[in-house]
Amino acid sequence: MRRDHRFFHRGMLFAALCSLLFLAFSFSTTADRGGSSVESLDPYHYHTYQELTDELHAYQANYSSLMTVSSLGTSYEGRDIWVVKLSDNVDQQEDEPGVLFMGAHHGNEKPSYEVCLFFIRYMVEHYDNDTVPEVREALNTTQIYLIPMVNPDGVEADTRKNCVPNHGPFGFKPTITSYGVNLNRNYADQWFLSYLLPVHYYLPFILWDDSGNYRGPSPFSENETRAVRDFVLAHDLCLSLSYHTFGEFIVYPWMHSSQPTPDEPLFRSIGENITQINHYTLYTKTWSMIPRLGGTLGSSENWLYREKGILAYTVELCTQRAPTNPQVVYNVCMTHTMVHLYLCQRAQTIEAERHLLHQTFTG
Repeated sequence: MRRDHRFFHRGMLFAALCSLLFLAFSFSTTADRGGSSVESLDPYHYHTYQELTDELHAYQANYSSLMTVSSLGTSYEGRDIWVVKLSDNVDQQEDEPGVLFMGAHHGNEKPSYEVCLFFIRYMVEHYDNDTVPEVREALNTTQIYLIPMVNPDGVEADTRKNCVPNHGPFGFKPTITSYGVNLNRNYADQWFLSYLLPVHYYLPFILWDDSGNYRGPSPFSENETRAVRDFVLAHDLCLSLSYHTFGEFIVYPWMHSSQPTPDEPLFRSIGENITQINHYTLYTKTWSMIPRLGGTLGSSENWLYREKGILAYTVELCTQRAPTNPQVVYNVCMTHTMVHLYLCQRAQTIEAERHLLHQTFTG
């Protein structure tokens, strides 16, 4: 296990360096603003779907050698679900580890997509900046994918769920009974456990269609989750973060069980290093998160890990659903840009670490 310890300590060092870089960048930015107080700044303006779309395509036009934008499909209301790829050879499928970042499974959790958009902008603008060599290294050695708005209809309507009309819990009623499915309960993972253990998995809150956690009539019933599913199945990914708000904590599989996964040491090592950067709480099995989240079924991180073995995390940003203080939003975006750079660096060793881990436990 000595080699595994070296990977861990190297990650801790990188995490510490990211923290220092973030602090230095924050101080320099405040100085550039002439030391203006936070209270004097206007409330933060969150991008609309169209503003995000326009900005993504403008950056693609200006940085076409580093960035592509394509549609994974359309939402219920016909909006494109954009995926961005960042790489030094962006038009090629290289033999490099893939990392995925997602935002706005819930449309009213707006910092989740601002973090993704900020990172895209930061990477393309700093690729040729010698003072931030981590950016060039990440783009040269990793294939980075972002789906900033998984739920564009929810973003526009400022709702947690998407905007599909429901016809009762199982879709059989002739009339519309409510609107919207919670996309982060719609992934096909352990779907039937709620019927076996209805109290533990809070069945009424995911079954009845007027609930904020209604999971839909069937797994992958929604355009948006099918788009993510098809993308994930077609790409080689090793790490993923899905952003939500709020609470400033991090979770990972299994979210429906207290049982650890075979990759528990890796999940904890990476998660602990992320906390060195963002200072969030990492909920491990010892924290007993299951009562707090009610044994979440159908979430993206569980499905990503079970289906493709992707080390997938959910990160709950901020202490508010959508803070209006621009300095708070900027700090969250800059901090998680450093988190992304750390994950791109860690992605280079994931397969070796996983092989060593499994070899140790089976040897």
